[in-house]
Amino acid sequence: MIGQIQPVCKVMLFLPVLADRIRFFLLVFTALCAGLLALPQALGQDNPSGLKLPRFVTTRSHPINVRVGPGTRYAIAWNYTISGVPVEIIQEFDTWRKIRDVEGDEGWVHQSLLSGNRAGYATPLLANGEVSMHVDKSAEAAVRARLAPGVRVSISACDGAWCNVSASQPGERQNFAGWVRQEELWGVYADEEFD
Repeated sequence: MIGQIQPVCKVMLFLPVLADRIRFFLLVFTALCAGLLALPQALGQDNPSGLKLPRFVTTRSHPINVRVGPGTRYAIAWNYTISGVPVEIIQEFDTWRKIRDVEGDEGWVHQSLLSGNRAGYATPLLANGEVSMHVDKSAEAAVRARLAPGVRVSISACDGAWCNVSASQPGERQNFAGWVRQEELWGVYADEEFD
């Protein structure tokens, strides 16, 4: 009788050891999976703000000194005399942002001098061309205005193909609003969507 129970007892003693090993394996596996899931977020937020880079913003105030390095001890490279200028943040260091303007010039400004408002410049696809502002987001829609190259526009929304923008002539109070093809704007990325 004792010989018959012995194999069962060995199995019963073996099961808790196996269960502990399975439990340990599952715990390690779960920890690794959780770490791998968090890895892309950690890699994407290697900058102080945690926001994606690069990204477009506008200047908040005027005048703004653009410096050759991230700090007030660095020389001033140039300055912006008006607010609302669209720039691209390409790097971050502490509270300083390295920006690039439409001409490709790069420099550093303090984060407090930038705003998340979106603006851009009309950039026709054809040399010496114009950018058509339509009443709706369709190439067949009526043209509300024609924008000369370099005209600054405020961008309120983009759907990946069209952007809702507004623009006015310098010195005039009249404001034109409509839709511009996204590829004809500097200040948004291809296929970028926001509202």
